Amino acid sequence: MRRKIRVVGAMIEKDGCYLITQRPPTATLPLLWEFPGGRVEPGETDQEALARELREEMRIEVEVGGRVIHVEHAYADYDVDFCVYRCTLTRGPVAHVRVHDHRWVRPDELDRYQFPPADEKSIAKLLGL
Repeated sequence: MRRKIRVVGAMIEKDGCYLITQRPPTATLPLLWEFPGGRVEPGETDQEALARELREEMRIEVEVGGRVIHVEHAYADYDVDFCVYRCTLTRGPVAHVRVHDHRWVRPDELDRYQFPPADEKSIAKLLGL
């Protein structure tokens, strides 16, 4: 049976720009860009997982709002169930703890960055394509 991984991402907007982060060189899908977030651990809600991941990866605190995007994507070895939530940054700034880099980008600039396939689907939905 194929593995199914539940992943959550944060859509954090500031001054018309969205926060994206770059995966570390040693990670799966190295140096690709994504909405910050990570895996939901057993016993966690999506909201708890998202707040924990952002705290661990960047030392930021967020208020998790409503779900804006839900996509499923089949990678070669596993399936991803990916939900993106609108979040409000309540404590920053962004620190690079477990991310390689970060950018605040306008929606029309997102296509300049290379994203993993599941994230590309969510960005297409975000941009209404």
